[in-house]
Amino acid sequence: MTRVTDVAIVGGGPIGLACGIAAKRGGLSYVIFEKGCLVNSLYHYPQNMTFFSTSDRLEIGDVPFISHGPKPTRAEALEYYRRVCATHELSIRLYEEVCTIERTSAGSFNLITSRGRYTSHAVILALGFFDRPFLLNVPGEDLPKVKHYYDDPHPYFRQKVLVVGAANSAVDVALETWRKGAEVTLVIRDARLRDSVKYWVKPDIENRIQEGAITAYFKSSVKEIHPHHVLIEPPAGDRLLENDFVFAMTGYEPDFAWMTKCGIAFRDDEFCTPVYNEKTMETNVPGLYLAGVVCGGLKTNKWFIENSRVHAEMIMKNLV
Repeated sequence: MTRVTDVAIVGGGPIGLACGIAAKRGGLSYVIFEKGCLVNSLYHYPQNMTFFSTSDRLEIGDVPFISHGPKPTRAEALEYYRRVCATHELSIRLYEEVCTIERTSAGSFNLITSRGRYTSHAVILALGFFDRPFLLNVPGEDLPKVKHYYDDPHPYFRQKVLVVGAANSAVDVALETWRKGAEVTLVIRDARLRDSVKYWVKPDIENRIQEGAITAYFKSSVKEIHPHHVLIEPPAGDRLLENDFVFAMTGYEPDFAWMTKCGIAFRDDEFCTPVYNEKTMETNVPGLYLAGVVCGGLKTNKWFIENSRVHAEMIMKNLV
């Protein structure tokens, strides 16, 4: 049986929930689809992560977000968004992946999911990008010791850990695993750490590098990964390092191939920015909207919860 709804929202993160709340307030029928658990990307953040934003900037749906500190933790955020979903009694289908979206000749959309078929008058893509890491594309990257996600530092006690990257994720992994007893080496492609590294963390990592507690190779790259060592390429020439684990914290990207199948066009720029109306959030495909971080393409540091939660109201204003 094909189910019919006014709005289909793809993505059960904070912005997808905000779109559901806006649709409900606008008197529209809607369904939120999430291929994983509620706020799946946040769930896969490191267990000890603290948000850069204060709790009030993460609020949606007029539900207060009270945290113990000025910046909420991952656990507090998960609790908050569960409460938002329950408070607004949102219609959300968890662990149901949207496989295809096709626009009909009548202007509506047919959606095929992992569990059924739907027809919707409009579709909102509130997609994340955390499940699509940038790969190093080097031999040995498929070894079990190589990780593109980080959860907890305890397993790496007395292990030789190589961290690839120069942004917040790499710095957090390096510092946390080092503090739990790992021997940490950083491999950084550029000549220095990113300017975007959190201001209260940057002096910490710089001091650890300067004192030699954490070894850092700048202007360097990984050439090969082997079960018990890693071959890196610093300016002075190739170097072989003993190694137990590799954390490739090289960033993530949206699913451009899937967006292209939906008919979305992209600007001819370095960030593969999708085409959309900045006032209505509607793409070049009539009735197909974007919301949240996906709007930035490869510029994944442009949109966050705090500055993209307004997309929900912009879209609903246009729809209603």
